Order: sequence, then structure tokens, then C-alpha cells
Amino acid sequence: MSEYTKKHARAGIDVPLPKIECFENQFKNYEITISIPEFTSVCPRTGLPDFGTITIQYIPNKCCIELKSLKMYILAYRNLGIFYENAVNRILRDFVKASKPIRAMVIGEFNVRGGMKSTIEATYNPKSPPKQVKKLNNA
Repeated sequence: MSEYTKKHARAGIDVPLPKIECFENQFKNYEITISIPEFTSVCPRTGLPDFGTITIQYIPNKCCIELKSLKMYILAYRNLGIFYENAVNRILRDFVKASKPIRAMVIGEFNVRGGMKSTIEATYNPKSPPKQVKKLNNA
């Protein structure tokens, strides 16, 4: 099998997907959790299917996500070549762009493949400073 390329790494990040729609929020100070246990995408390198559960937790601001449009958006990943990490971060990016929440987190728990299970978390919290990544010393 060939080496990973920039094309593999960027696969699916900017492909047009269905629009996520919203409706006006009527309340304040509550959290919504949406679980999508049948998420499917395709590994851009191997072409094999990836399966997992996507969980979206958010505190709505002025609008809430309309679930049918979210379903159509998520179904568009079914044939999309995209790495796990990119899928979770793209879902967060598109979700935040559509709903402008107070806070949001997307968690992807992907099924075992090759003896390994991956969980990816991406968070949007505009009021907190970005986390600093510490470099490890090679001692």
C-alpha cells in the first residue's frame, strides 16, 4: 500500500455537504445531547468503511439544530472519504457555523478496526483560552 499523502490527509474536509438548518431557541441555560449511533464514512486511504457513534453536546444560544437536516448532513458522510479526526472536527466546524452555540462538543467513538478503538473529541468554547500543547523532551 502506498504512503499517506496530503490528498489523503485533506480528503473530505471541504467537500460540499447538505446544509444544517436551525430554528429559534425559546429558552436559556440548558444543554442538548444528540447521539448518532450509526455514523458511517470511508477511509480515504484504504476505501474501507468506518463505523462509529457521533455524540453532539451543545448549549444553544439563539437557535437549535433542526434534526432532520442534521440527519441528512450526517448521511452524506456515508460515501465520503475522510479520516476519523477530520470527520469529528468538520462536524464541529459545520455545526458551530450553522448554530453559533454558546458551547459545543463533538465526540466520535469509532468501532474497533485492526485491534484498535479510537475516540476523538473536538470542543468549541469561545470564552475559554486555547489549550497549550506541551512538547515532550526526548531524554
